[in-house]
Amino acid sequence: CRRADRNRRARFHGHAKPLTRGMKRVEDLNPYREGAKTEQVEEMFDHIAPAYDRMNRLMSLGFDRRWLRRLVETVKAKNPGRIVDMATGTGDVALALAAALPDAEITGIDLSEGMLRLAREKKEKAGAGKVDFVRGDCLHTGLPDDSVDVITVAYGVRNFADIAAGYEEMLRILRPGGIVAVLELCEPRKRLVAPFYTLYTRMAIPMAGKFFAGDREAYAYLPASIHAAPAYGQMTLLMAETGFVRSAYTNLFPGVCNLYTAQKYC
Repeated sequence: CRRADRNRRARFHGHAKPLTRGMKRVEDLNPYREGAKTEQVEEMFDHIAPAYDRMNRLMSLGFDRRWLRRLVETVKAKNPGRIVDMATGTGDVALALAAALPDAEITGIDLSEGMLRLAREKKEKAGAGKVDFVRGDCLHTGLPDDSVDVITVAYGVRNFADIAAGYEEMLRILRPGGIVAVLELCEPRKRLVAPFYTLYTRMAIPMAGKFFAGDREAYAYLPASIHAAPAYGQMTLLMAETGFVRSAYTNLFPGVCNLYTAQKYC
């Protein structure tokens, strides 16, 4: 890598757009009516933690397992020794990485103690020895500079109170040449898929959230946050503007999730 790469723009694949023009910033979108976003997100995930895994299967129609395998394959190819899984939730990503990379040291960070409690229970059942789950703010991890080989985030970036600040923190703690791999939901571009997606996310998911999790507001917020969050070339541009190089995305079947990757200059 070359330091000059830091200023390169991400590739847009023919559909560049300004990051915020004409759209509500996802950072300004909150699950509930009162309080700062960080506190509201923590409250939301504490509340829905018992139903979170079931709702993930439902929201993704089971494709989340396939997307997770793609993320693990991407990380495994780098053979990292030290991994941080931000917004780790109930620990599925961290534990999948531990199974694929038994020699790696993995730390899962999350705001929600309710989610972390479930992650620790899963860790005990799996016997994953080199995984540690800690409560913390992904925008202020407290980890040393240049100390991590890979950072992963699954469905959590759009819940950051400041996405750019989150990427700046990732860049700070990554070692030169280290990578970030982000799974994030997106609105589909395929015309055949888009109408069904809209109906499903605006009606079925909030209703299921009320029934299974007892929190319709949370599961109305989640699809709304997908709509408001940067996606496709907007997200890779944000990564590049933060200082990453080689930012790129792959749209995963059936078109409602992207895998974003980027590298710290070296």
